[in-house]
Amino acid sequence: MTASRRHVAVIPCRWGASRFPGKPLAVLGTMPLLWHVHQRCRQAHRLDDAVVATDDHRIETACRRLGIPCIMTGEHPTGTDRVAECAQHLQADAYINVQGDEPFISPEAIDAVSDALTRLDAGTLAVNAYATLSDAAAVIDHNVVKVVVGNNGQALMFSRQPIPYPKSHRPTYLRQLGLYGFTRDSLELFRQLEQGSVERAEGIEMLRLVEHGYGVRMVPVPDNGIAVDTLEDLERARAML
Repeated sequence: MTASRRHVAVIPCRWGASRFPGKPLAVLGTMPLLWHVHQRCRQAHRLDDAVVATDDHRIETACRRLGIPCIMTGEHPTGTDRVAECAQHLQADAYINVQGDEPFISPEAIDAVSDALTRLDAGTLAVNAYATLSDAAAVIDHNVVKVVVGNNGQALMFSRQPIPYPKSHRPTYLRQLGLYGFTRDSLELFRQLEQGSVERAEGIEMLRLVEHGYGVRMVPVPDNGIAVDTLEDLERARAML
């Protein structure tokens, strides 16, 4: 994996999010959310390109107007499935799925995932960024995905519920960021795997790998932003901006 080094960020964007339809084009400052995410990708040092992947012509039109490369795809159950289709038309050694609702994602975090992709252990198919949760409200917020990380740096479990359960002592809660990295081969394998019952119940795509017995390498990164899942989050993001 050290011979080649072309890494591309793919920003999956769909119009019909159940909690916030049209979210990628919601205005933050004077620009849509997807523009802010694309700018963060452009600021990363380890990326060779950054594109939007969508199945909606309104989003495609906005990207064209903003000068953002865009690839049209079919409908998919998750963003990573969309990235996998996009990879069939976009040559690279690795692909980093940067969620279109993370306008404050750190370029350094993107670079950390890119670097980790060059040092994957056997049986590990993906890299996923995470950060410590200090906000008690975020711990119980089902829009915030929590992760438990083993001593070997691999993900043990993801959930929208607070995990681990604080039966004997208060644990440190970790937030999974919408920042996933795959090699070309591992992304193709992800696309072929069936969604398991836990992934479908939780709505967390990284659980597909966990359910099928594959490793997800977790990478700690700085995180000072918020994911925009609701209109209330958008107002918080506007205040932060």
